[in-house]
Amino acid sequence: MKSKQVRDILLKEIHSVCKSIDQFCVSPGKDFVRSRKIPIEKLILAIIGMGNRSITNELLEFYDVSPNTPTASAFVQQRDKLKPEALETIFKSFSSKLLADVEGKMPILAVDGSDVQIATNPTDTESYFQGMNGQHPYNLLHLNALYDLNQNIYLDSIIQKKRIYNEHLALVSMVDRSTIPKALLIADRGYESYNNIAHIQEKGWFFLIRIKDGIHGIKDGLELPTSDTYDTEFNLKLTKKNTKETKELFKDKNHYKYISHTTPLDYLPSKSRKADPLVFYKIRFRVVRFPISSNAYETVITNLDPKDYPPSEIKKLYAARWGIESSFRALKYTLGMIDFHSKKVACILQEIYSHLIMYNFAETVTSQVSIRKKQRKHTYKANFTVAVHMCRLYYRRKTTLQVLEAVISKNLLPIRPDRSWERNFSPRVFRGFLYRVA
Repeated sequence: MKSKQVRDILLKEIHSVCKSIDQFCVSPGKDFVRSRKIPIEKLILAIIGMGNRSITNELLEFYDVSPNTPTASAFVQQRDKLKPEALETIFKSFSSKLLADVEGKMPILAVDGSDVQIATNPTDTESYFQGMNGQHPYNLLHLNALYDLNQNIYLDSIIQKKRIYNEHLALVSMVDRSTIPKALLIADRGYESYNNIAHIQEKGWFFLIRIKDGIHGIKDGLELPTSDTYDTEFNLKLTKKNTKETKELFKDKNHYKYISHTTPLDYLPSKSRKADPLVFYKIRFRVVRFPISSNAYETVITNLDPKDYPPSEIKKLYAARWGIESSFRALKYTLGMIDFHSKKVACILQEIYSHLIMYNFAETVTSQVSIRKKQRKHTYKANFTVAVHMCRLYYRRKTTLQVLEAVISKNLLPIRPDRSWERNFSPRVFRGFLYRVA
């Protein structure tokens, strides 16, 4: 798909939402009916194209530094009428169009979550945390995302308040509502759950999930080799019925397992009386343990075929999951998802979805730019920070495609694989609005 097509598709999806704006405004039949300086289409275009500068400076650039530029107050009043579902709808429809253009390869997806700090509000008890050890209080949202590791785009997301977040429910929802017929889903050990595996299996997808090496996990209930590395296949029957008959079966740990009534498994009856028939849910999988360094190992569970995907390939596939971690960093610090233009949760949700849209737009457009290969020590890739800036200008029609490609192809960074460093966990600090002085 060419860059111009990508922009045209995005603009078409924006226009489509604007045509049915009554579904997405706070007061249908009243909002966005009068002629104003910021009509609905310009409002959405501006929100998607915003960076991390002040609202006034963003509007000045959007309106070509015109003396008739609307005020920040006018912009805020207009955006308060718009539900975040408008931006969510554009994000999902735009992502599906980008994915539909790709044919042949089975999508390799990653699922993960990331916290997003918002303005401190003690009255919002579902997201509020009292700071510990001298730390200031703070509020958090949790972004759950489904990410295509081949196309480097976000396909789906669910945003929850941190106090009530549930990554397992978010994963199940995103898998169940996906229209992708077949895919491989890679997840970290926080998603270890028979219910998650069951939903992926019922979808007809493949899964590759890291599991805990210790107790209280799937691995703990199985009889596995005592060696450091192994690749063992299982056909496990799960049931919620705990009788004398099933207790004898449970002694064969590698073929039968009891699932507590407090543990979710949506494909078994939630309650089981003594007179009810014995019902099993079958799961087929492998448990693979492989080395990641001289003295460290990782264990994963997967339903990929061992002939096509031996442990060496499984290791490479799981390592590819890091792509979603890198995307979260770009989303926050390159796209500006730590610098919001509002303290209202609804407006923050608008901006989160707008950043997801712009991330997908920038990644897709940048992937079309050819990087000339030269005799160099390293392979080079586009500097994504520069690429995002140029793609925003291209989206706003402030530059041409030729200039965009020339600038991106000139600003490159070397690819240095197998680099690692310790994470630096800094204290949480909300970035307010006063720092935006220019």
